[in-house]
Amino acid sequence: MKSQEILLSTIRNLISKNISLNEEIARILDISYDAAHRRISMKSKFSIEETVTICDYFSLSMDSLFRNKGQLIIEKTKEITTLTDFKDYFKKTNQILTTLNPKETTVYYAAKDIPMNYAVSGTLFSKFKFFIWFNLLNKEQKSSFEEFAFDESVLGGNNNLKTFFENSKRVEIWNDTTINSSLQQISYFFEAGLLTYNNAIYILEDLTEIIKTIEKKCELDTDDFQLYYNELLILNNSALFNSKEKSAFFLPYNALGYYVTSDKNTCEEQKQYIINQLYNSKSLNQSGKKDRKIFFFKMHQKIQFYKAKIENYIIE
Repeated sequence: MKSQEILLSTIRNLISKNISLNEEIARILDISYDAAHRRISMKSKFSIEETVTICDYFSLSMDSLFRNKGQLIIEKTKEITTLTDFKDYFKKTNQILTTLNPKETTVYYAAKDIPMNYAVSGTLFSKFKFFIWFNLLNKEQKSSFEEFAFDESVLGGNNNLKTFFENSKRVEIWNDTTINSSLQQISYFFEAGLLTYNNAIYILEDLTEIIKTIEKKCELDTDDFQLYYNELLILNNSALFNSKEKSAFFLPYNALGYYVTSDKNTCEEQKQYIINQLYNSKSLNQSGKKDRKIFFFKMHQKIQFYKAKIENYIIE
């Protein structure tokens, strides 16, 4: 059976017998009745965009419908080469997440770096992370942080993403090096003359507030936020958005780019892998006060080290 026949057969089984398949396809794709009829009669083929639209509407996994065993159909987030691409990137990410209900979703995040939800909060640290991402993804970017012409509306477009994280349950896995890259980036651009002393200190203060906020959440020990410490696991910034109805697994391929799949089996395999890793990790919510204080003391100690390094550098 051809792919289009498989899709149409699946839709017929999902809709009521009283509903015209022609009318349903025309309505979903916003095309004429005749155009819908040509597709249903196999005289015309669905475009890739139309197939994605139909699958999203009926919450169908393209992997489950069309894949061969051992193969996956994946989506790819928007490639970023210009500042405008940031808007398209987050628009695409939001489109993927609109198929999930945040209140019924648990987000599992393997935090190699400070998780993205902390980087879209409208702080100076947020702007700095966008500056870093743009530098890593665009070889033509040579301006300083202060000259970085950042469109504030990009952050405004992230409200949906920020709200999603705030309204979902979050399980984050950190280790001793999770904040290292952000600290090293601050130091690097400061020493290169591309970040002023004052802004470097302000960004470090923002980072301090992020760590304090996370520590307070751990002390509350609610189901909404769980932080685990694993000193052996190699973290990679992968994220699993898991719910009973549908899941999505984000696997990074560069600084900000992700491959995304909603394949049920793949997401379930990833969930089981994460659960196994959590079993071998230390819960900073439920562990004793001493263990929690030791972990966060290390984080603050690292920040103070880089603050002193910058202060001493300016004196020299």
